[in-house]
Order: sequence, then structure tokens, then C-alpha cells
Amino acid sequence: MKILLDEGVPRIIQKRLDQFSISSVEEMGWRAAENGALFDLMAATFQIFITTDKNIPHQQNLKKRGISVILLPTNQIPLVVELLPKIEEAISTIGIGEFKEIEIAS
Repeated sequence: MKILLDEGVPRIIQKRLDQFSISSVEEMGWRAAENGALFDLMAATFQIFITTDKNIPHQQNLKKRGISVILLPTNQIPLVVELLPKIEEAISTIGIGEFKEIEIAS
């Protein structure tokens, strides 16, 4: 399973969850791609997209594209580090075409 990090998503996820195959939009050279075009580009290679863009589930037909999305509540590195266990669990349990939102515990 290959994972793509959206622009602005901290690369600490890639470094700390190194048991997964994780790349970034920047590494792929897809920085300027709009969401629809980005999903077209990633569909052949990636199965999971991690983003902070709350509009993604409303803009894209995930099941049709076969791409799953994990939505993070923030891109602030200290909070993302705290959420790493939840992110790892979401990666391990998400189904094809599913959307999972990670929440900050209150």
C-alpha cells in the first residue's frame, strides 16, 4: 500500500511511520496539481491520500477512483506527532474508497 502526503502535511509522518511506503506531493513533482488532477495522477500508484483539506470528501468520488483519504485536523507538527498512533491505525484499517477523519482528543 502506497501513501501520498498532500502539500502542507508534515513530513514527520513519513519519517516516523517508515514501515509504510509514503511519498509527498512535492517529491512526486505534483505540487501545483489541483485535487481532481492530483487524484488522476496518483490513482495508478497510490491508495491512500493524507491531507488537511476538509473539502476533499465533498469534491471527489473516492470509491470511483479507488483512493482512500485520511483527513488530519491540523498540520502543526507537535499535534501531528501526538496523532501518529491514530494515523497509523487509520492507515492500517482504512478500506478502499473510504474517508477517515482523525480528531484531536479533548
